[in-house]
Amino acid sequence: MNYTLRQLRVFVAVAAQGSFSQAGQAIGLSQSAVSHSIKELEGEMGIRLLDRTTREVVLTEAGEQLASRLEHLLEELNNTLLDVRSYGQQRSGTVRVAASQTISAHLMPQCLAAGQLNYPEIRVMLRDRPQQWVLQSIRNAEVDFGIVIGPLHSDDLQCEAILDEPFLLLCRMDDPLAQQQTIHWHMLNQRTLVLQDYASGSRVLIDEALRQQQVQADIAQEIGHPATLYPMVEAGIGISILPALALPLPQGRPLMVRRLVPEINRTIMLVRRKNRSLTPAAEAIWQEVRQQAALLTEQRNLTPPY
Repeated sequence: MNYTLRQLRVFVAVAAQGSFSQAGQAIGLSQSAVSHSIKELEGEMGIRLLDRTTREVVLTEAGEQLASRLEHLLEELNNTLLDVRSYGQQRSGTVRVAASQTISAHLMPQCLAAGQLNYPEIRVMLRDRPQQWVLQSIRNAEVDFGIVIGPLHSDDLQCEAILDEPFLLLCRMDDPLAQQQTIHWHMLNQRTLVLQDYASGSRVLIDEALRQQQVQADIAQEIGHPATLYPMVEAGIGISILPALALPLPQGRPLMVRRLVPEINRTIMLVRRKNRSLTPAAEAIWQEVRQQAALLTEQRNLTPPY
């Protein structure tokens, strides 16, 4: 049968009002539109539902049976649609986010604080893990979305770049490079480096930058956690390359950062499963992360911290 929801609602209104004109007033249709809708419904069902006279409209036996059941069904359908609409506007629940370590330490605190202020009924659970674990947890639906280092190309993930940041030189204040006003990548040639290992999304990008700039360096140590770079460099084991997001430097240490020329950036990206909708709560936090990244970009453009 090819009847419509509108036809059923018109029929219920006529059954309740006992009049085409009064039913039309109740639901905002003309009398002729009500009459036409009833005729279409009867035609589709192949049975007469109403007996019409000049003074009244009376339900047939079939019409009475349909009306008695249909009113309850339409009310249940309307309540269901209202529940779904309410869910679409819901801003509560738990949102699980995974991020690589530098991002967790230096971007997510602002995001969590803003989310707590703007959406107090949303609880955000942050998982601080290496990048490959973050990507796998997104694919396995263990988290709602993740924040990783790009560029990233994947057929099963939807990615959105939210922040570009340069790689910087980290060295001791008494290092010869610290006295230079402009530091080119080739000035790192034959130097000893301390870098993050390949669990970090930055390492592949740093390797590619060194290759492009024709820098031959000795990698003395490969570190898992970015915070370990600071004492390594301070101890004189080597110099390092780190992203701007790792700033500020720990206070009271004889360390400094310098821009590297040409500027080579890494990209921070929001990542989610492709063709999968976020919950309203997760969508709210996704947008909050985007906004905080934009604010950070604006602040750096006004007063660069390096």
